[in-house]
Amino acid sequence: MYAIIQDGGRQYKVEEGLELDLDYREASAGDEIVFDAVVAWSADGDIRIGTPNVPGAKVTGEVVSVTQGPKLVVQKFRRRKTTRRKNGHRQMHTRVKISKLSLA
Repeated sequence: MYAIIQDGGRQYKVEEGLELDLDYREASAGDEIVFDAVVAWSADGDIRIGTPNVPGAKVTGEVVSVTQGPKLVVQKFRRRKTTRRKNGHRQMHTRVKISKLSLA
């Protein structure tokens, strides 16, 4: 059984027990998050595609932790000049473990 959910402008294929990194949100470890935007649903060979969402379907997840992504190096320079700038960036993510997929 799996579902395709939409969160933060992206779509994720999720199953029970799966851990995934979502965009950062104000939540502490142990909080419950409910995803109502279920785009597709599949169970026992039965596939339901939403227009735009599957009615009555929801996915429940539990916040595991808040993590940081890999460090990205941003360099800007102008050729033949002495202008150089180097910055780094690490994006914050919320790690969520999918606990329940339900269809009413």
